[in-house]
Amino acid sequence: MITIDPKTIGTAKLQGYLQGSVGPRPIAFASTMDVEGNPNVSPFSFFNVFSANPPILVFSPARRVRDNSVKHTLINAEATGEVVINVVNYDMVQQISLASTEYADGVDEFIKSGLTPVISEVVKPYRVKEAPVQFECKVTQIIPLGTEGGAGNLILCEVLRIHINENILDQNGVIDQHKIDLVSRLGGNWYSRSNQGLFEVPKPVSTLGIGVDAIPNFVKESTVFNGNDLGMLGNIEALPTEEEISIFVKDNFEVKGVLSADDELKKYQLAKDYLIKNEVLTAWKVLLAKK
Repeated sequence: MITIDPKTIGTAKLQGYLQGSVGPRPIAFASTMDVEGNPNVSPFSFFNVFSANPPILVFSPARRVRDNSVKHTLINAEATGEVVINVVNYDMVQQISLASTEYADGVDEFIKSGLTPVISEVVKPYRVKEAPVQFECKVTQIIPLGTEGGAGNLILCEVLRIHINENILDQNGVIDQHKIDLVSRLGGNWYSRSNQGLFEVPKPVSTLGIGVDAIPNFVKESTVFNGNDLGMLGNIEALPTEEEISIFVKDNFEVKGVLSADDELKKYQLAKDYLIKNEVLTAWKVLLAKK
């Protein structure tokens, strides 16, 4: 067994040990609004429920390790005292990952992730329609835990309204843990699906995904692709070039066959098969290929 003094190793390495050891951690998909009314939504895995009377949720937007900057969620929570915490299930996990991209100030993560904003009842930040449970909250206290990169900021939130999708309830009106299908974070790129086990979602750290808003309508309007598929397609930094697509088609007999058949459904299904195998760039080449 190795023994580590946290003060003797770098913050990034220490964070890796902490996140790899303490889990699975539930995910707060926190929606806020700045003082000018611009929305922001971002996931945080330092999150849990800490009281029922009063109902208190706590999450922590940490200072960025690389440059010690703070996140828009923290700035907005401090300025407005309001937040909506949306819980994350498997059906939306790829879009949640896309929303964690470090887009520039002013970029709307709702648009980039393809998720749907819904007007809240008692707070200004939007709820996320796709989330199975949504908590409208007022911020009661913010506790800074340090001033250096990696330091957390505990945001204590009192729940004012709870919105629950009826489809996740059992016959007694209780949340069915199979139906809600929650996901949680572990170390690295690993997630846990509560009723099935581990899976990976590459985290967009240094790249900017093109976003769901940049996906052609013929893809978004197809019934073949779900929200997770769109999240994966939007999480690519750049589309393949015409030359790359041409070479791919030339060397792929299956794609040639689908294109020759002029069957859009088969084409979309083939692209979906590549997404299932996590071959996102190849899926794009199929979608953009022409006869």
